[in-house]
Amino acid sequence: MRHVIILPAFNEAPAIGEVIRDIHRHGFPRIIVVDDGSTDKTAAIASERGAYVISHRINRGKGAAVKTGMEGARFLGTDIIVTMDADGQHQAKDIYALITPILSGHCDIALGTRQWKSSAIPRHRALQNLAANTATWLLYHQWVADSQSGFRAYSRLAADCIDTAADYYDFDSDVIREIRAHQLRFAEVPISVRYSSYARTKSTRQSLGSGLVTAARMLWQRVA
Repeated sequence: MRHVIILPAFNEAPAIGEVIRDIHRHGFPRIIVVDDGSTDKTAAIASERGAYVISHRINRGKGAAVKTGMEGARFLGTDIIVTMDADGQHQAKDIYALITPILSGHCDIALGTRQWKSSAIPRHRALQNLAANTATWLLYHQWVADSQSGFRAYSRLAADCIDTAADYYDFDSDVIREIRAHQLRFAEVPISVRYSSYARTKSTRQSLGSGLVTAARMLWQRVA
């Protein structure tokens, strides 16, 4: 099976090189980095580390970057698309667990699920995610344990079905809507996370304010 790993990235120069090396070490050579209008050396470092790089001239949002990456993966003729955060939060060792239920034919999409009782996860992150899960359930009538996880695997069928106008962090929740709309089979796979000092302090991290903006976008798409 052909796999492509997609890393949407905005000003991730401090972390992107090690993330790519880690993915390569675990046996996944094909990586697409979507440089979402970065003003640092994200694109140059990713290219030096052997990733395919697609650049947005301006910052268009995480969802837009993932969708661009999916188009690139289709061009490469992939069977399974994996999306990961570029800040080192996700660990490449979990890719195998994520793609296994797709390879075995048990599902079309695998959703990486953080273990919220873990001491490695800040409490405010767990509370924010619970609020997002609740909003996703109220709007889209589908409960999942981690609606905001960016660590996911898509079969080619699922990738071809996903059709969303969401361009920002609301993309992750909108995929849940698409799962229900297209009756796609999904599995929730436990993943480990690593919140480094860089990931905790970077200017583009999610916050309570960005969470409220995401919820507002979800509501607007629902009523528009």
